[in-house]
Formats: sequence, C-alpha cells, structure tokens
Amino acid sequence: MTGPSALLLVPTEARVGLTSVSLGLLRALERTGLRVGFVKPIRQPGDDAGPERSTAFARETAGLEPPEPLAFAHAEALLAAGRRHELMQEAVGLFQAAAEGKDVVVVEGLTATATHPELDALNAHLAQALDAVVVLVASEGESPKALSDRLRVAAEPFGGVASARVLGVVVNKVGADAHAVAGAARPETPPERHVATPEELARQVPVLASGELELLGAVPFDPRLSSPRTRDVARHLGAEVVVPGELDTRRVADVSLVARTVGNMTHRLRPDALLITPGDRADVILAVAMAALNGVPLAGLVLTGGIEPDANVMRLCARALTTGLPLLAVGTDSYVTAARAAAIDPEVPLDDAERLGWVMDAVAERLAVDWLAERVAQGRERRLSPAAFLHRLVQRAREVNKLIVLPEGTEPRTIKAAAHCAERGIARCRLLGDPAEVELAAEAVGVTLGEGIEVVAPTDELRERYVEAMVALRSHKGLTADGARNQLKDDVVLGTMMLATGEVDGLVAGAVNTTAHTVRPALQLIKTKPGALLVSSVFFMCLPDEVLVFGDCAVNPDPNPEELADIAVQSAESALAFGIPARVALISYSTGASGEGVDVEKVRKATEIAKLRRPDLLIEGPLQYDAATVPEVARQKAPESAIAGRATVLVFPDLNTGNATYKAVQRSAGVISIGPMLQGLRRPVNDLSRGASVEDIVYTIALTAIQAAS
Repeated sequence: MTGPSALLLVPTEARVGLTSVSLGLLRALERTGLRVGFVKPIRQPGDDAGPERSTAFARETAGLEPPEPLAFAHAEALLAAGRRHELMQEAVGLFQAAAEGKDVVVVEGLTATATHPELDALNAHLAQALDAVVVLVASEGESPKALSDRLRVAAEPFGGVASARVLGVVVNKVGADAHAVAGAARPETPPERHVATPEELARQVPVLASGELELLGAVPFDPRLSSPRTRDVARHLGAEVVVPGELDTRRVADVSLVARTVGNMTHRLRPDALLITPGDRADVILAVAMAALNGVPLAGLVLTGGIEPDANVMRLCARALTTGLPLLAVGTDSYVTAARAAAIDPEVPLDDAERLGWVMDAVAERLAVDWLAERVAQGRERRLSPAAFLHRLVQRAREVNKLIVLPEGTEPRTIKAAAHCAERGIARCRLLGDPAEVELAAEAVGVTLGEGIEVVAPTDELRERYVEAMVALRSHKGLTADGARNQLKDDVVLGTMMLATGEVDGLVAGAVNTTAHTVRPALQLIKTKPGALLVSSVFFMCLPDEVLVFGDCAVNPDPNPEELADIAVQSAESALAFGIPARVALISYSTGASGEGVDVEKVRKATEIAKLRRPDLLIEGPLQYDAATVPEVARQKAPESAIAGRATVLVFPDLNTGNATYKAVQRSAGVISIGPMLQGLRRPVNDLSRGASVEDIVYTIALTAIQAAS
C-alpha cells in the first residue's frame, strides 16, 4: 500500500514541548514543498474539556482542518472493554481524514504520566495501526548519559533505538535549567549555561554517538519562547487589572519578589521582569515608575496583600503608567503571589498566535528538514496495518448497507455480534430463531436488540415459501418437495435459500455448525461462479504490523495442482479486492529447487499453472513459511526472489497444513483472524470457526457485506 507517510511524535517524558516540536516539524516540512497534514488521534488525559490545543493551533497557524481527536474518556472506555482494535480503527479513520491530499501527516502522540503509564503502550499501538515511523521528542536533561538512557527506554515499545520504525530524535530546550523545563516564568535570572551544539550532542550522548539513533534536530532553550504575556499571568493569578497598559504584548521572562530596599533591588528592574511587592511599598512603586520612564520595558507591577497604595504616590507615578506599564493587584501576600506566578503553565495559550509562531519557527530552523523530507519523499510502500484494514472493512461495509442472515440466531456470540454491527452501522442482520429464545439469549449476554436487527422465526409457513424454488435448483439431483421440506428444517439451509432467492445479501454461520454443514448447502444451492474450478477459502490474518492472506485453511483437504493453482489465483484476487498487495507464495517444506518429493512437486506444478493463468500476478513457489515471510531468511534461501521475505498471500498445499498453521498463528500470537471467507461462490456465504470470538464474527459479517456489494 502506498500513501501519505505518518510521522508519530512521541515524548520521552512530560514537558518536553511535544506540541511545539510537532507544529515546528509541520512548518519545516511545509517549507520543503510537501503537502503536510496534522492529527492528534487521542486527547491527553484530563484534557477533555474545550478545544484541543494542538488541533486548534494547527488550524490557526497552518490553515489546516485536522479532525477533532477522540476524548480520552472514550478511548479509556474502549480499552477497558477489551475493544482496542475498535479504538485503533477510529484512530485510523482520523488519520485518513487528515491525510487526504497530503504527502505526509504529523501525528502527535500521548504523554505518559504517573497516573497513566499505559500511554507508552498506546503510542506503540498507534504506530502499528498507522504504520508510522516514530520521532522521539526529548529535553536535554541533566547529563548526556541520562538523556541516552531515556531515549533507549522511550524507543523500547517501538522495537528499540535500532528499529526501522524509530526514525530519530529531536532534542528540545537545549541549555535550559530544570526550572525552565518545568515552568515558564523564572523567580530569578539563572546563571548562563553552555548550550550544546547539535554536533556536541551527537558526540556526547552515547546512543547518538554510536549511530544507533539519528539526531534530527537540537532546539536551544530561548526564554522568550516560554514567556507568557502579562495578560496570561494576570489571568492565572486572578488579578485585578488596575492599569492595563501593554497587557497583551508585554511578556514575562522572570518573576521578581521585591522585599529589599530600593538600593538593593535595582538589578531586578530589567526588561520582561514582573515585579511583585506589597501595595504599601511606596519606595518600590516609585522605583518601578522611574524605570518605566527611563524606557525599561518591564512586564508589569503586581501589588499584593489587597493593600491600596497611597494616592499621592500614585499621582507621582501617573506619567509612568502611560508608558505601557501594566499595573495589577491581588489579595494574596507577596510570597504566595510570586510562587503562583512562577508556576504558571508553560504551554502556549490558545489565543497567543504570536508566541506559537516564534516557537514553530525556532523549531523548524533547527531540524534536519532536508533529510526528513527526502525520507518522506521516498514513498516507501506502506504496510496495510490491521487497524487500517479493519477500518477500511468497516467503512466499506457501512457504505453498502447489506442485509446478512445469521442462521444461528440464538447463539450468544452471534447475538452480540449482530448488536455490534447494528450499533456501528456495519450491516443489517437477520437472526433466525424463535423470538422468545433469541430475546432470552440476548438478555443473558446484556444485549438489547434494536434497530438494524431482524428476528425471524423459522416457522413451517416460512419454510414452505422456499420449497418450490429449492426443488427448481435441485430437481436434476432428484430433489422432491418433501425432500426440500425436510432439508429446510435446518436453519442453515433455510438461510441459504433466503440468499439464493435474493432476499438477503449474504450468510454467515459456523459458530455452532461445522464447516461442512455451513458450506454444503451453499455448494448445492448457490453454486460456483463462472471460471472457478472449486470453492476455497482464505483467512485475513491481522498480525501486529500487517495483514496476511492465508488460503486454503478450511475447505479443500488435498487439492491437486490445478485446484491449488486456482486457490492461489482466487486468494490473490481476494487480497486485491480488500486493498492488500498480492505477492503470492505457495508454501511447502522446501524452498526453490532444494527439495524433492511428491508434495513439493505438486506445489511446483501448481505454481507453474498459476503463473500461466495469471502472468500479471507475482506468484512464486515452493517457498518455506520463513523464507516467504522473514526478510533475513529470504536473503539466505531465496536471494533472487521478488516475493520471498515479503509475501502477503500464503497458499498452503493441503488442509492439514493450512488449518494447523492458521490456528497456531492465531492462538500463539493472539491475533484476529477474519474468516474463513469463501471464494468462488456466486453469492457470499462465510463460515466461522466454532471458537470464533464476537469480534471475529463482526468482521466476518462486514467482509460478507462487502463481498455482496462486489
């Protein structure tokens, strides 16, 4: 799959300036001529009220229309209910909305906290779902080794610093002291610190010096970029604005609590300083006024303790207050006021576009943007992640709005799946079963059967409606009306006749019945489509990073070479129909010409037949499973192959091998396997594993709906 690249920005800890770096990266990439989108899929915990900052800033500064992120409470509820795949699908949907018409999308991740340490794992799931490369965002910290250790830990959920998924790191706030990282306004001016250059960081930080991790940018700390406006501080303190002055344009770089005599505090009268003093300190007030008259652009003066200054003093200061000096008043004492002012949130307020512009420019100028743009422009083939595949499945099913019959209408998992499909608009479902029994079973699993679900009682009168049509379909096999009536007592047969007559669009069964019980009526009444030698099956195996197609793992016990070739072609077509690139590997216990035997020869001959039938498809065999799917093994066993190591469709030589392999992968890796989806029928009938989960059934219904539409 090709498409817009996803760059997921992940913080190594809190307060590294994640939003600043995300938006700075967006600006830097835009300057290269790339079409850049932005999305924050999930809001930060505790931030579910009001506009989401990063999303609002992307709208304000980049002219984008990023989708609104999911509320964290919603995400948390889905995770608690074991519905992580559904959450990832919603995240994929937001990404796709942001990616429309774009070359690359900057995706802002979540910051793990003491109360939500699981957010590191959630970022890893997002990276898999979006097939994103990861950019770590860090601050310099206390020592190069400490930074190196933090980077290693932060990269671990994505496969480690050497993983191809981890693109590199942006180190923000280089040269800042601990106080500057934690808060915006400073209580005093710190001593000057050496600001390491990118070259020095790359030499000093072990994980960068070793070449394991790429340094994508080093952004020096600039107090101006973390300086709030005086209005922001006034709002934070709940201060009364006595004289507004230049409240909206002056900025607070540091906070000075003045309790000394004037002779000992003049060094505090410097640009961008916010002076805090009791309202009865006339000497300090006059000194501040003189500094203002002498052109010092102080951030403002805060009078504390609820004390009104002497009126005569204020008359002397009248001219100073016309220079733009803001004057504020609070009821708290000076110490408390200074502490609160210094602890103001360093994040850029939503209405401070000027400061955000400075921040974005500062970050953009310090990034290795040409290298980044080159990586993005390479247009690597992107794997179709399970979440992207499932999202596409659900979206397409919603669009076609098909009616699917479920003959096992009293089975609890089937009822829950039908309810999920109705709730999410995936398909309309018809449950066959006595309405009282269905209702009782639904109550037992906590399901309410509402709109989008039909419950149809399989009465004798209903069955009689299909007798004539069934006899017409099977008269050449000697089927009589009485024989048809007898077979129609089976709800799977009844549902199949509903499908054969076009009353429903598809059928899903198998949660209770065997594969033979589900498939036999379809073979007899629906029959194969033109050009198909046989009916076969595939499973869509949703592995952690990609979706593979396994065929045939459910229907044909021991296909001959011609039949195996037909299964390979059908499986390739099924993959393409659902957006998966078709690189077909016919699996055997031998790779290439390395082995001999009847079974290997069957696979070799089937490969030749399939290539002759469909020269437009990439088909190779025989290949061992590891040679087909693991690049390192492929380089050793099949170095000339265009498929080995990257096969997406795996065709097994017989049912024994295929069924055992799919179940081993499904259970050992804990993956969703959708199917078996039957191939080669005129109308879609799909069989479930009797161990299918509710989620498996939901996605099989979606898949059936899409088959019906095509």
